[in-house]
Amino acid sequence: MRSGTAFTQGLRQAVGDGPAWTVEAVRQVRYHVVSSDGLFEPGNTALLDGCPDVPMKRGERRLVVIDENVDVLYGAQVRDWFAAHGIEAAVVPLRADETVKQWDAVSRVVDAMNDFGIDRRREPVLAIGGGVLTDIVGFAASLYRRGTPYIRIPTTLIGLVDAGVGVKTGVNYERGKNRLGTYAPATATFLDRTFLRSLPYRHVSNGLAEILKMALIRSEDLFRLLEEHGPAVRADRFQGTTPELAAASDAIVAEAIHLMLEELQPNLWESELERCVDYGHTFSPTLEMHALPELLHGEAVVIDMALTTAMATLRGDVTAAQADRIHSAIRGLGLPAWNDVLHDTALLEDALRDTVRHRDGRQRLPLPMGIGRHRFVNDVTPGELRDAAALLWEHHRPAEPAAAAPARVPEQVGA
Repeated sequence: MRSGTAFTQGLRQAVGDGPAWTVEAVRQVRYHVVSSDGLFEPGNTALLDGCPDVPMKRGERRLVVIDENVDVLYGAQVRDWFAAHGIEAAVVPLRADETVKQWDAVSRVVDAMNDFGIDRRREPVLAIGGGVLTDIVGFAASLYRRGTPYIRIPTTLIGLVDAGVGVKTGVNYERGKNRLGTYAPATATFLDRTFLRSLPYRHVSNGLAEILKMALIRSEDLFRLLEEHGPAVRADRFQGTTPELAAASDAIVAEAIHLMLEELQPNLWESELERCVDYGHTFSPTLEMHALPELLHGEAVVIDMALTTAMATLRGDVTAAQADRIHSAIRGLGLPAWNDVLHDTALLEDALRDTVRHRDGRQRLPLPMGIGRHRFVNDVTPGELRDAAALLWEHHRPAEPAAAAPARVPEQVGA
């Protein structure tokens, strides 16, 4: 009997039935997350030999799917790197944003893989782009010939710290966020922060939302780093242009990834549905799709976190002072804590019902306890949602314009 496989034979009890078998197998999972800045600088060989499971050699070929915006900025450098190292690269630009994260995009990648005539064992597909692009390519790779290896090279902060280090792939279906998808780990993810040089500040903030998520549920130390250095590293786009910024950037990214992988590793296939990394992801999928394209993913997540922070405040799990720190951190990272879609409490109730279906009949809603800790609840009511939204609105409603001062009547001469 092979190690890791159980095979048993049992007999059905009913008269006349034949024998029955039960097959149990354990699938080993191994993937790598490798940091290497300047990945496509001529002298950088990390893609060739930085990960022993997926080496590239001169004379080989690779299919490269790249976000069309990234291609404009870095496409020539990427092509030159492959040519310099003797790799025949077929580069396929693809539009990849939330509005087109649909089956058609997956089909285009499958067509490219088929036209390339990919060797599904020896020629991993490279995905260069943000989380949407890597989700699309990963999904296509997991389907083509029942599984083709792929490598992720995220070019956004949210890809570096979140989408790029887990095992989930997916696209949207109808109004459902990532309604179609698979669990398909990339063979390797290469993290290169130099891509963030050209990232708009809004998208830097988008990634900081996922880092803030890990801080609020797992690490007050990480939260303090974001309080103290978050605005500055955002302004610096995590490039580390001074020794202090470099140290802060390194610490924030490394701790966020470490905490994420620490949570994911024992539960990659989500057999346990109480997942603290789902914090900020109870209401945000519905909010994001409803407001599309107004909200980025991280923006929807942080609005969800602000709402559930208000809920935890009403429950007494977060003090007013802690809530103020959280809201101050959100503002400092350039993120919104309110969107007018929250006025629609019926939509919030729909979001919670959809989450219950997703989490096997229970809410399993992670709520913060102070900063850096959490608990799960299953008793959130529609009234509580309304109260939490009202509290959050009071905190973030626009200031009323000051009333105009009455015109001054000139004094009469000689009065």
